[in-house]
Amino acid sequence: MDLGIRGKRGLVCAASKGLGRGCAEALAAAGVDLVINSRTEADITAAAEEIAARHGVSVTPVAADITTEDGRAKVLAAVGQADILVNNAGGPPPGDWRAWSREDFIRALDANMLSAVALMQALVPGMMERGWGRVVNITSQSVRAPIPALGLSNTARTGLTGFVAGMSRQVAGSGVCVNNILPGIHATDRADSLDRGVSQQQGIDIDEARRRRQATIPTGSYGTAEDFGATCAFLCSQHARFIIGQNILLDGGATNMTI
Repeated sequence: MDLGIRGKRGLVCAASKGLGRGCAEALAAAGVDLVINSRTEADITAAAEEIAARHGVSVTPVAADITTEDGRAKVLAAVGQADILVNNAGGPPPGDWRAWSREDFIRALDANMLSAVALMQALVPGMMERGWGRVVNITSQSVRAPIPALGLSNTARTGLTGFVAGMSRQVAGSGVCVNNILPGIHATDRADSLDRGVSQQQGIDIDEARRRRQATIPTGSYGTAEDFGATCAFLCSQHARFIIGQNILLDGGATNMTI
């Protein structure tokens, strides 16, 4: 399927690996020129070179912490105007609700809510003026079914979901589609980190922790960055013009709910 976005310009955050990398690869395959970001210069430079060589598009790497004002300013200076924005940032660590401080919550909100809001505030008005734009926010399945140990993530990502629910309807008439993808467990560094935590907590090896988690997923496996990227690219396509303010659950059926 031709997604109809060849020649568009996109910004993908946290794109050196994992789900962000999957989104960048899929958009580049569709012909989108990209600015991609992550914190580590060597990693993001290597990713940019690989994506550009594979797909024949322009890919500009920016090493910056997207959760800070300075980092966002650096990324925005590189991108100028964008037709497509993919918001992504690593999630806060698991823990116990009794131990989290105000500073822990502020860090989570900065990373997983306020940074995405700031980038939308910076880039969506230009999309509206030009009459076309796509925004995909990578959140979490915990928005629909909270995960107790990930309460910091539950809190911040649910806040972003509420913001998008209102904002997306306000910009849709200008040709801008804003949606969220809610990943379950995918084969990324985040999954490895969570599996290591279970391994240490339960006194089992990491392979057994992974097998037990996979057994809770109807597909019997973790998702892949390629699965995720394909969904992201579709939501950024010309074909997604009637999808507004939705929360697309991509979890292999793990979240057991009717609606």
